[in-house]
Amino acid sequence: VQLQACGGGSVLAGTSLRLSCEYSGSSAGLAGLAWFRQAPGKAREFLAAITWFGLTVDYADFVRGRFIASKDSAKNTAYLQMNHLRPEDTAIYFCASNYGAGVDRYQAAYTDWGQGTEVTVSS
Repeated sequence: VQLQACGGGSVLAGTSLRLSCEYSGSSAGLAGLAWFRQAPGKAREFLAAITWFGLTVDYADFVRGRFIASKDSAKNTAYLQMNHLRPEDTAIYFCASNYGAGVDRYQAAYTDWGQGTEVTVSS
């Protein structure tokens, strides 16, 4: 199982980016995919999670209404649409998968992680 996150870049505040996370390997048992981020000097934090089979989505309060998590099961890809970006959104963004927890905010629930994609937002 591999996760490949991409779509990061350097953008201006107020603009949007869409991150993608492609899942390769068997999806048997895959329950959920989540997005986390880690800003320089800070701990990794939960952003959003989506069930792989189903429609349940959970968001951290500080991104609810700005970020939208979705998936395309046929393409084995999850997405994170990020709108109205702010300089404080600057971080490395990771996707992760779990096999049983479904939607879960805790990093320990996730067993496979992508390599991260960097997002820089300038004012």
